[in-house]
Formats: sequence, structure tokens, C-alpha cells
Amino acid sequence: MGLCRAPRAKEHPVATIVLFHSAYGLRPAVHAAADRLRAAGHEVHTPDVYDGRVFDTVEEGMAYKDEVTTDELLRRAVHAAAPLLGQGGPGIVYAGFSLGAALAQNLALADSNAAGLLLLHGTSDIRDDAATSIPVQLHVAEPDAFEPEDWLNAWYLRMTKAGADVEVHRYRGAGHIYTDPELPDYDEEAAELTWAATLAFLADLDA
Repeated sequence: MGLCRAPRAKEHPVATIVLFHSAYGLRPAVHAAADRLRAAGHEVHTPDVYDGRVFDTVEEGMAYKDEVTTDELLRRAVHAAAPLLGQGGPGIVYAGFSLGAALAQNLALADSNAAGLLLLHGTSDIRDDAATSIPVQLHVAEPDAFEPEDWLNAWYLRMTKAGADVEVHRYRGAGHIYTDPELPDYDEEAAELTWAATLAFLADLDA
């Protein structure tokens, strides 16, 4: 884990961000993260693809995900992002936590005008014919049972092969969703380093 430079201050929104929640649902930590990004000047949207449901355990959240199906969650995610498309100016920065990161990745790779992809605690499959020049920043625990080493290595190779500019940050000893203060996974040092790197990444998108 390394220290990152502080982003430069701006008077207008630096990025329009769609931030998707994890399998736990739209928890307070997601709103707190959005507020942190807004304080840096960004416009942030936090869709609820779980229709108001919030879960206490990842097992309950994943069971609901399986009940709804990944295809339906993707449909809801696309529907949430659609009103922000085609408004002129820079494209959307897609972002998400764990399951939400997987949704964000799928939307970003399908949007030729996407401005960036911010993955917190999660990734998704990449098609063999995927092509993109999008900047990508991934933050993940090390080790992470949900993001095994072999999977991450293959993901990185596929993403760079697709043409993405990929930056990976690993946090040894942190839990899976270590940015949520209300979860057992929480790691304060890793979380603060993550937000510092995130703000620098977003500032660079508008450089």
C-alpha cells in the first residue's frame, strides 16, 4: 500500500459517477462514499438495484442476487445509468462495490463513451472480443476469497489485452469489503488509502 498525491481542487464537477452497491444492498457506507466523492466536486448517483432491500450478511445478499438473477440486476443497472447517457461532455465513470463493481465493469465495457471504471472489492468476466481504452482502477484485499489470485491475474491479462489502462491496488490483511465501517471486513488504514487513490484517479481523468 502506498501513499497517493492529493487531487487538485476544482469548482465544477470533475466526473459524473454511477456508484453501484454491493450484495449487502444500498447501505449507509455507500451513501457516505458518495458524499466523500461529492465533497471533491463530483456528481454521484447511487442506484438501488435491490429495490430497497438491505441484508446483514453476504450470504443473504447473494441469495437475493441469485433469486433476482444477474441478468435482471444488469437490466436494472442499465436502466439506472441510461438517463445520464448522451448529455454531452465527458462520459460516465462507472464504479461499484463488490457485486456492484461487477455491474459497473459490464456497463463500462459496453459504453464506448465511458470516462473511467472504478472497481472496489470486485471484478467480472471479460469477453474475449472486448475492446476498450478506458482507464481502470481496482482496489482489492490481499488475499480475498471472493477474488482469488489466479482469477485476478487472468482478469488483469484480459483487461489489458482489451486495451484498458489498468491500475491495481492490493491491501494485505484487509477484509473483502474493507471500506464499510459497519462490516467485520473494515480496515481503516486500507480504506483511507483507497479513497486517497480514488480521488487522485478521478482527478487524473479530467487532466
